Amino acid sequence: MSDSLYTRLGGTDGITQIANDLVDIHLANPAISPRFVNSDVSALKKGAATFFIAGTGGPNVYEGKDMAATHKGMNISGNEFLAVLDDALEALNKNNVAQREKEEVLFVLYSMKPDIVHI
Repeated sequence: MSDSLYTRLGGTDGITQIANDLVDIHLANPAISPRFVNSDVSALKKGAATFFIAGTGGPNVYEGKDMAATHKGMNISGNEFLAVLDDALEALNKNNVAQREKEEVLFVLYSMKPDIVHI
């Protein structure tokens, strides 16, 4: 049996680093950074990391809302969603994540599109 995606991404430490980089990349991306103007960056990083940890087979440490509840009323566009995926790929590349794991992460993220875009 192969290791979980959580393990292959470096466990809690590896995923936390990826999530921290992802949030930093989002904040620098003009296509989506306005969404985060009044955000608590440390809370964003913690939420992203714990969501990612739980979603990849690690311990269920996420205490936030589900994706639909989190994004309800935000009317996120398809272009913004694609910018998030591009940022995720950049964070994965920055952390030297292997191709198979990058594909798995992007597949999972893309599968959440109905709960994020135009709701």
